[in-house]
Amino acid sequence: MRKHIVAGNWKMNNGLIQTKTLITELKKQEKTSDAEVMIAPTFTNLWHAFEATRQYDIEVIAQNMHFAESGAYTGEISAGMLKSIGVKTVILGHSERRAYFNETDESLAKKVDAALANDMRIIFCFGEELSDRKAGNEESIVERQIRNALFHLKSDAFKHIVLAYEPVWAIGTGETATPDQAQAMHAFIRKTLAEKYGNAIADSISILYGGSVKPNNAKEIFSKPDVDGGLIGGASLKAEDFFAIVNAF
Repeated sequence: MRKHIVAGNWKMNNGLIQTKTLITELKKQEKTSDAEVMIAPTFTNLWHAFEATRQYDIEVIAQNMHFAESGAYTGEISAGMLKSIGVKTVILGHSERRAYFNETDESLAKKVDAALANDMRIIFCFGEELSDRKAGNEESIVERQIRNALFHLKSDAFKHIVLAYEPVWAIGTGETATPDQAQAMHAFIRKTLAEKYGNAIADSISILYGGSVKPNNAKEIFSKPDVDGGLIGGASLKAEDFFAIVNAF
């Protein structure tokens, strides 16, 4: 049975004081679903977040990492460094990393390999822009992103991978993705995986939805058969909103 997962991506928000406050509020929330709960603070607050949640059912994960283990890569963080402070899961390929930092399918494939070599779990993100959706190219774009970054892997690697579909066109654009549109793409993603690795692998992989999930739409979105959870942005910065989403299953 696939795992339900709700991961909060804090992005470049919250200094140390705000991080402490939010984690304190998160620890007060009651969890009534079976979903795994993850939060991704900034690099500077990962250690505090890990220590503060050690006794709680909240996993602290990283927003990004470099493909090299060490070297002359000023400002970068390696998988080994993350693991040294207890972080075992990393988000890779987020739409903002692709858009603002020119991450490519090829560079992401190297990051995927580095994370797996360090026995880390990956939340791998992908999705189409508004122009792609309007041109009817959404499936070919998503298939290419998955194929180029992941399809060099052996099937057993996928037990360490969670997928996250981000319809970039539905995030901050005024456009809205319906639960049915989310389900249609998630079903296509699972079909694409099945064609390469077989139904058993495809059916075992959790696919998260990253298109502006909020407390008022989470239950309907999560009710779709191929939607296994959410990668949450803004709503993860408010403890009550975040756990309303966690408990939507």
